[in-house]
Amino acid sequence: MDFWGTVLVVFRRWFVTLPAFMLAVGATIAVYVTIPVTYTSTEVLVLTTPTTGGSLPSNPKYPNGLTNPLLNFDRGLSMTASIVIGALGTPEVAAAIGATPGGDPGYEVNNGSTNPEALAQTPFIFITGESTSPETAREVVIKAEARARKILADRQRALKAPPATYIRIDRAVPATTPEPQKGRKARAAAVALALGGAATLASAFAAESIAQAMRVRKAKKLRRPGGAAASRPPAPDLARPREGRQPAVSG
Repeated sequence: MDFWGTVLVVFRRWFVTLPAFMLAVGATIAVYVTIPVTYTSTEVLVLTTPTTGGSLPSNPKYPNGLTNPLLNFDRGLSMTASIVIGALGTPEVAAAIGATPGGDPGYEVNNGSTNPEALAQTPFIFITGESTSPETAREVVIKAEARARKILADRQRALKAPPATYIRIDRAVPATTPEPQKGRKARAAAVALALGGAATLASAFAAESIAQAMRVRKAKKLRRPGGAAASRPPAPDLARPREGRQPAVSG
C-alpha cells in the first residue's frame, strides 16, 4: 500500500486511530516523566614522571638533572595509564568504590577514546561518574581517583621500583560540577512515541481488515441459495391473468 492509501485508511478509521494515538502520547509522557534525570561528573588525570626522571644515578655523587615532568612524556606513561584504566574497569574495583558499571551509581574509565585499540596512546585517564544524585556522581569520581592512585602505587611497589622513580598521578581537570543529562529521557520518549505510532497504524489496518472481511462475508451470504435474496417472495406478474378469471370480451 502506498503512502496516500495509508493516509486514507488512517482517516477512514479515525475512531480507532485517534484513541490509539492519544494512548501513545500518554505513554510517551509517562515514560518521559518516570525516567529520572541523571547527573555526570568528569575528572581527567595525567601520569607524570618525577623531576629526577625514571631512573636512579649509578653514582650518587652525580645525581640526575632535574626536569619538568610536563616536558618528559614517553610511551611508558601511556602504557602505565592503560594498565590503570584496565584495573579500574574490573567488577572488583567497582564493588570496592560502591559503584556498578551501567548501574546507579555508575562510572566509566577510558583515555578519552572509546576505541580499545587507542588505549595505550596517551598518559591521560578520564573518569566519568553518573548517578541520579549529583553528589553521588561526584563522589564516585573521587573514589575512583583514590583507587587509581592506590593501584599505581601497588603496581610499582610490587615491581620493586625505587620510590624516587615512582610515576605520579596529577589532576589535569578536577572533578567537575555534576551536570544533568536529559538525553536518556529524550531517547526513551522518542522510542515510546515511535512504538505508539506503529501500534496506531497497526490498529488502523486491523480495523480496515475486519471491515473488509465483514463486507465480503455479507456479500457471500446474499449470494448463497436460501439467503436474503432467495428467501424474498417473487414479485407478482401483473400482466398474467389470475387463475379462475376469464378475460373480459368486449361486445
